[in-house]
Amino acid sequence: MLRRHARAACTAFVAAGLALAGLQAGTAAAAPDGRGPHPAPTARTAAQTLGADSAQPELLDAMRRDLGLTRSQAVARLANEAEAGATAARLRQGIGAAFAGAWVDGAEAATLTVATTRAADAAAIRATGARARVVTHSLTALEGARQRLDRAAGADAPVRYVDVRANVLVVEETRAGAGARLVRSTGVPSALVRVVRTGEAPRPLYDIRGGDAYYMGGGGRCSVGFAVTRGTTQGFATAGHCGRAGTTTSGFNQVAQGSFQASTFPGNDMAWVAANTNWTSTPYVKGSGGANVQVTGSVLQPVGSSVCRSGSTTGWHCGTVQQHNTSVTYPEGTISGVTRTTVCAEPGDSGGSYISGSQAQGVTSGGSGNCSSGGTTFFQPLNPLLQNYGLTLRTTGTDPGPGPGPGPGEPEPGGTWAAGKVYAAGDVVTYGGASYRCLQGHQAQAGWQPPNVPALWQRL
Repeated sequence: MLRRHARAACTAFVAAGLALAGLQAGTAAAAPDGRGPHPAPTARTAAQTLGADSAQPELLDAMRRDLGLTRSQAVARLANEAEAGATAARLRQGIGAAFAGAWVDGAEAATLTVATTRAADAAAIRATGARARVVTHSLTALEGARQRLDRAAGADAPVRYVDVRANVLVVEETRAGAGARLVRSTGVPSALVRVVRTGEAPRPLYDIRGGDAYYMGGGGRCSVGFAVTRGTTQGFATAGHCGRAGTTTSGFNQVAQGSFQASTFPGNDMAWVAANTNWTSTPYVKGSGGANVQVTGSVLQPVGSSVCRSGSTTGWHCGTVQQHNTSVTYPEGTISGVTRTTVCAEPGDSGGSYISGSQAQGVTSGGSGNCSSGGTTFFQPLNPLLQNYGLTLRTTGTDPGPGPGPGPGEPEPGGTWAAGKVYAAGDVVTYGGASYRCLQGHQAQAGWQPPNVPALWQRL
């Protein structure tokens, strides 16, 4: 931790589901009251939903610098990543237990690959424009094996994750033989595992706008993750290892700021700070040169996607998502469910923002290396943090576009869907008399009603 002091039937089902998703965007649905069909809403593309088509210049410049892209490639990549995430999410629902992961490749992320353990799924995968890969192990099987290793892992085998491209569970060891001993002691089949030697052990990056510095009352510096609200209270999300409930904070300008309200570490690496009335949460992350980068939502992006980080030590840097649901054992204990990235970081960047396009991804937990020689970092995904503490992400007031709402004088369609609630992939809600399944985890917001955003919801 970086301490800064201070089957055929299923195939047919998938294809039918995709066809239905397309029809939902352009057909009228019968009104629940039987008085005839309401005009169908104009469904937005995934790129429009996630704001990928309106990326700010500062974000594009950083992607150009750190990922070696031209400006047009960066624009195309963000749009392709958004569409790939939605397509992979739909396929995962149809493939079910045979799903073995998905990832994007290429400078513009133009190639989506979806893996399955069942050859009969390949045709439906290819029908969406994605590449199909038939593999041996399902994602569920590999994740289950990782969880068994997590319960017994020590600091000499500090990182465990599923490499979906290789269809294998990777264990990183800092001491020769540690990985093999861990596998033997847990009874995990060795065929599922690849042990990799590493010379560096991850550690938290110790040290209201995302990326700005804040200081803990007991000493030390961390970085703001994302501005949030809880009712009328302003505040921000950050890393749990930065402070405990009751720890006081001052802002980047050393002015009294607030205090930690809740903190979890280890297990997870999440916390939130409530600010006093002198501070106001803003829907921005500090970008290159101090420019504001807009935050419009919290849809987690797929493996291979670009991601940028803002921190108070090293500023703005970009890389790609390597694996989700990684487990890391720090000297203080194990945390699970973090995302592994190629973005560099250094002490003091802890708690800072990870963002893909305009979609908030998570807060900096830890890593290895630095921003001179490169390294690996891990972030705590934001949606579980928001859900755990009942927080609302502060987002810009972007136009949500045409919605599925009622006409003049008509009531809002009823149902269980609610703005402000955090939904996970697989959750089912009702809206306007229909049922929808969540495809990609996110915090719902006005304008993202299920019929309006097929990138996030599939009608059942």
